[in-house]
Amino acid sequence: MKRIFTTICTLALITAGVLPALAAESPAPSQEPELACYYPIKVEEYTFGPLDELRIDKVYQLSLGDDPSKIPTEDFERNGQLYYLLDMVRKDEVGVDTQAHTETVTLASDTNKMDAILQRLDAEMEFTNEDGYTGILRLDHTSVQVTTDGYKSSTKKLSATRTYPNLSEADVSLIPKSITDNGKTLKLADVQWSSAESTDGEGGIVTHYTATASYTGSTTSTYATGYTVSANYTGELSKTDCQVVTYTATFGSMEIPGASSAPEVDDPAASDSPDAPSAPFDWAEVKTPAMIGGLVLILALGGAFAYKKLRRR
Repeated sequence: MKRIFTTICTLALITAGVLPALAAESPAPSQEPELACYYPIKVEEYTFGPLDELRIDKVYQLSLGDDPSKIPTEDFERNGQLYYLLDMVRKDEVGVDTQAHTETVTLASDTNKMDAILQRLDAEMEFTNEDGYTGILRLDHTSVQVTTDGYKSSTKKLSATRTYPNLSEADVSLIPKSITDNGKTLKLADVQWSSAESTDGEGGIVTHYTATASYTGSTTSTYATGYTVSANYTGELSKTDCQVVTYTATFGSMEIPGASSAPEVDDPAASDSPDAPSAPFDWAEVKTPAMIGGLVLILALGGAFAYKKLRRR
């Protein structure tokens, strides 16, 4: 009975020592968060030097607020070559931002004749807006417009004189009461008379009268007090500002010993070929299940042995 108890205790101690060791061999999942990284905007592969060393340039564009330490610089493998960081170059890119702009200008004019107005307008103008954008704007001739500021009216007096000779009498009824002069109607205002005597065929004296009539009137006209000219100047404004930083990571390379430079092809048919190289056997994949199975087997044999001893006694 004492031997059976000793055997069971020995098996329990072996199991207690092996299981923690197996648990220690199993790697625990990493709890560290992955650092944020940036992706290149361009990758260029080329040869360098007399030995035609394979190199790769990776170009990254970051803003001024980005952290360049998060750019990936670790070694990596490609087509049988091990690539490692040689250099990191920073370049501040001067960006130019442009925007279309239309500026409307106004000016006073004493005429509405377009030919005279266009001569007074500049063909182009320099302009800077409140955001610092600067450029040359050019006159858009089709946008020129003229508006009237207002109107006033004025009255002008008119006058004309007519002479009526050889009148028989100095009678105002013989004089027209109104006349038309330059399209305007004038009314009789005054008559001045003059006379002259002559003899007729019988020796009698005849008196002839001449009337000088004055006619007056007025005309009213409306005129513009002034004009306002508006015109559009259009063009493109630009502003320079450094908002982008370019980083170029240069990787040199060396051949991995024993590695094939040919790219791997995932072809199920190739794995069935007798000439295809077999994959290396990984003992780590079967070591843990085998050890656990062995311990279970030892415990089972020990239990059976102890059961037989008890039964015989």
